[in-house]
Amino acid sequence: MNTPHSRRQFLKNAGVVITLPVMESLLPRAVAKDAAKKTKRFVCLSNNYGVYPQAFFPAKGGRDYEMPPTLKALERYRADFSVFSNLDHGLQGGHACVPSLLSGVMPVVAPSFPEMNMSVDQKLAEHIGAATRYPSMALQVNDANLISFTRTGVQVPAMDLRAMYRALFIDADAKNREAVRERFARHGSILDVVMDEAKAVEKSLGREDKAKFGEYLEAVRGLERKIVQDEPWIDRAKPKAAVTEPPQGKGTEEDLKAMIELIALAMQTDSSRVFTLTSGFVNGDFGKSGGYHGFSHHGERDAEVTALKAIEGYQVAMMAHLIELLKAQTDPLNGGTLFDHTTILYGCGMATGQHTTRNLPILLAGGGFKLGEHRVLPEGKTERLPAANLMLSVLQSFGVETDRFGTSTGTLRGLEWKA
Repeated sequence: MNTPHSRRQFLKNAGVVITLPVMESLLPRAVAKDAAKKTKRFVCLSNNYGVYPQAFFPAKGGRDYEMPPTLKALERYRADFSVFSNLDHGLQGGHACVPSLLSGVMPVVAPSFPEMNMSVDQKLAEHIGAATRYPSMALQVNDANLISFTRTGVQVPAMDLRAMYRALFIDADAKNREAVRERFARHGSILDVVMDEAKAVEKSLGREDKAKFGEYLEAVRGLERKIVQDEPWIDRAKPKAAVTEPPQGKGTEEDLKAMIELIALAMQTDSSRVFTLTSGFVNGDFGKSGGYHGFSHHGERDAEVTALKAIEGYQVAMMAHLIELLKAQTDPLNGGTLFDHTTILYGCGMATGQHTTRNLPILLAGGGFKLGEHRVLPEGKTERLPAANLMLSVLQSFGVETDRFGTSTGTLRGLEWKA
């Protein structure tokens, strides 16, 4: 297990059963060696409609602020998170801006950027590679996850609660594993032929066509990287489940809580280190009738505003629940707790359901950064800082060697992480 494997090689007789929690003594030596570099984790919690701002943003900046209604569940973790005012991507377009949260780039203009509209989670997934079974996990609860994109601009499919549980704990049978091997081998052979022919075709292309062809080749290379990452895990047994499969379809309250707890389990078993989760609303949740979209166009009507406070307050409460779970779990790779080495971002690429995109609702929690305040950043047009600067800071804290990401102009100063 300590020797690298090419795409043409497969692990044989390498089934490893790891019980909860993962034990350092059972880790492969290569993983234990990597742990000395401080393993980091990332979670993004989002929705598709922004937040009701009057209940989200504190009235004053600094550390000694009164906790607003939507953030009340985080009161006991005041020192562990910061809320930001005046961070956004400088975009217009309402709902079309939702996919830009983790990059600052709208899909429609993605071809103009070197990494298109690649999201932070997928940049981190590339950095992590095959160290975990799943380099990243895109998740959804009662709404679509629209925020995860590869460097070729492809939206990452999201898993619901049932699929998440089975991905973590249910092994494929021997027949299915063999089918996966055959598919990898077949795809590998096809990609070999494609790359050989591509070299010949590329020589005859003009400058503009070469640029387009380069995007195509990058997509092919992405498939190759995925095969290389996935192959070593075919025959490794998944961890034993510490919980039974949670029922799905019980409403957002139960489904979202169960998903948050699965994310914590995924970290405990080191099945993945990168997660994005979008949650929504089901008619009848919290005793409210209607739809999230309709509530978000509230017109300051009491019933709609009350519904938004309940929905978004619960989302933040589940962020607090995740913090609680991670603080209670020892980190076998780094020492300390899982929370000490996890970054949790809460936000949306659209500020409110009324299609405004200025002053995005953004919270950052976790170990490593200097947090514990309401950061009121410059709001003037010329001195305004792009939200992508925060994304760049997150990437660099993970050890990703880059000085630019999406629409960033630099890192977010004053957020320097602690040793």
